[in-house]
Amino acid sequence: MPSDNPAPIRGISSMATRQLLAELTAGFQQRSGRRVEFESVGGVDAAKRVQAGEAFDVVVLASDAIDKLVASGHLMDGSKVDLVRSGVSVAVRSGAPVPDIGSEDTLRQAVSNARTLGYSTGPSGVALANLFERWGIAQQVRERIIQAPPGVPVASLVAKGEVELGFQQLSELIHVPGITIVGPMPGPIQITTIFSAGVCTNSAQVAAVREMLAYMNSPEAEVAKRRQGMEPA
Repeated sequence: MPSDNPAPIRGISSMATRQLLAELTAGFQQRSGRRVEFESVGGVDAAKRVQAGEAFDVVVLASDAIDKLVASGHLMDGSKVDLVRSGVSVAVRSGAPVPDIGSEDTLRQAVSNARTLGYSTGPSGVALANLFERWGIAQQVRERIIQAPPGVPVASLVAKGEVELGFQQLSELIHVPGITIVGPMPGPIQITTIFSAGVCTNSAQVAAVREMLAYMNSPEAEVAKRRQGMEPA
């Protein structure tokens, strides 16, 4: 066991895993006695802060972002742990008509019909932009797209009526009032992001972080992952 009052484990993550990490760190703190402090911001901003040398012990981001931080030497080689798989769902404002999104064709029609569309600056937003290109409607909908700034939930823009049809990780939709979750994107075109963790090269608490990540990847953590709209990786 560490000293009587060790420094807290300090982490940074993207917004998509904020609620999940709050639940998992509470469980870890209860069983280990170690304090954990996670800050959740836009994923791009989180990566920049790590690259700038800000002191963290652990980082949780999309898998490819973790790979880049390992390659640049900011995270320890061999420390990457895949935590969850997270799919994108579609939302409208509470009380608004619910479109049919049960197939690729009906979702494409719903996108074409929407007055405004919203998605994030993260990996899912990039994938959606590529999907609209593949559908041949990118030019048609370009002026209707409202991209949520980093750290701002798409769901909040939907709830305020600024976005008619919003796309975001289910984990970021389920806790926002004022919206109706229409459902997940259809299976063949579902956009799935793997969120992974990595141990910071300059961490002084490597053993404690590894213990925490082992807990986060244990069968004990699977219920929390599903409750937060994700699947174990």
